[in-house]
Amino acid sequence: MSEIFWPIIDIEYVDAYPWVIVPPRSSVSAPFEEWDDMHAWCRERAEDLWADRELVPGPNGVAFVAETLARCAESLCPPESEHWLFLHLDHPLDDPLPVCAAIGPAREPREATLRALTEADDTTAVEPPVVKTFSSPHLGEGMTTFRYVTQEDSPHLAACARYAWQVEEHGADVVVWTATEDIARILSAAEDVEELARSLAVFVP
Repeated sequence: MSEIFWPIIDIEYVDAYPWVIVPPRSSVSAPFEEWDDMHAWCRERAEDLWADRELVPGPNGVAFVAETLARCAESLCPPESEHWLFLHLDHPLDDPLPVCAAIGPAREPREATLRALTEADDTTAVEPPVVKTFSSPHLGEGMTTFRYVTQEDSPHLAACARYAWQVEEHGADVVVWTATEDIARILSAAEDVEELARSLAVFVP
């Protein structure tokens, strides 16, 4: 979804507590001033994580978490990327679970588009993906899938969850996705990921 598209993802309803929210880096789609100095921004978020959880970071805690956040932002949100990145952390020292969200012009037909966006017919999955309808108060009825896939660079399976909607009012497709080989991690965060997906909306400036 690299096209410049007027509607944007609205995160107004997202409960920020379990998440570090990394905005798009594209200067066209969302010119956030925070990215003038990514490492300073990540350090601020790291300080917030320790403070919000009322934990003492120790002498190196803030710097360690800031570097972890910066590595995630640099690898998952390259320059000019237009998607949002949400990093799930129950504890500041957790390995972040990345969840991405993107928006683009609606494609037709709706059912085929949702199946494509959620990879509901992925023939490379270890077993057929679990496919369900998924309702959002802001985006309407969509689709969600969960599947396991093999990885070229790892002997471990990766667990993948995806959500997609076609928002007819705005002519927009919205997709949310996450994947990790830490299966226990994605399962333990499943409720928070679902809540995040239900919290997203579409905003037209």
